[in-house]
Amino acid sequence: MEIDVRGPRFGASLTTVVLAVVLITGSGWLLAVQAAVFAVGAVAGVQNSPYGWVFRTLVRPRLGPPPGTEDAAPPRFAQAVGFGFSVIGVIGYLVGPQWLGLAATACALAAAFLNAAFAYCLGCEVYLLLKRAAARWVPPQVVRRISPWHRSPG
Repeated sequence: MEIDVRGPRFGASLTTVVLAVVLITGSGWLLAVQAAVFAVGAVAGVQNSPYGWVFRTLVRPRLGPPPGTEDAAPPRFAQAVGFGFSVIGVIGYLVGPQWLGLAATACALAAAFLNAAFAYCLGCEVYLLLKRAAARWVPPQVVRRISPWHRSPG
């Protein structure tokens, strides 16, 4: 599935703001909400996440046609990575140690900011590196069976 290239960047902008507020306030509960947003994006796709819905219904109609589209799999993988970091952060904030919450949130914030400010999706790049490595070392039929982000040709 192809998505508007501006959508993930919009989502990353909102994520940047939320994660900055989490760092400032130390709110593990707000980070848990962001983790839920990441989870929806990873499971249902970025276009179906809450931020994707806001972009699709409120922002995109005012922008006109997209300048381009991209495969949804790399941003979806990036959402899964963000979910992992945010879950670790929630554990750090709510259970301890506090530095774990700060560190995990800071890492997720750095990645979101790179995408929001410079259109550089760190999680997408990791996805592509892993896909290239899998193509070298793992037979394609195995990759198709184990990868929830794999798209069948055609």
